[in-house]
Amino acid sequence: PDPAVIGNAGSFFKNPIVPIDVAHALLATHPAAPNFDAGDGCRKLSAAWLIDQCGLKGYRDGEAGVSAQHALVIVNHGSASGADLWRVAQHVRTAVSNRFGIELEPEPVVI
Repeated sequence: PDPAVIGNAGSFFKNPIVPIDVAHALLATHPAAPNFDAGDGCRKLSAAWLIDQCGLKGYRDGEAGVSAQHALVIVNHGSASGADLWRVAQHVRTAVSNRFGIELEPEPVVI
């Protein structure tokens, strides 16, 4: 989303790179999951797809949330604090980990 319209942290999560056996296990149950060669017996998965599959696109916790347009973007709907945004990010990470066993890493440096 346009930061002039809604405050956001941009693309918040890195696309995870996983061993090929982890990717194959995911593809066995979700054959349409986007994945790409990452070399050295690894595959890159789409963090946005994983988040979307958890039903979190458009998720909101107070003034912080996940963009309804793009699941990778954490947004500020008004007066969310950094702690509020981090709480949403942690909720997303936990949901993806619980559902897929895959850990998402933040893309920006978090201070």
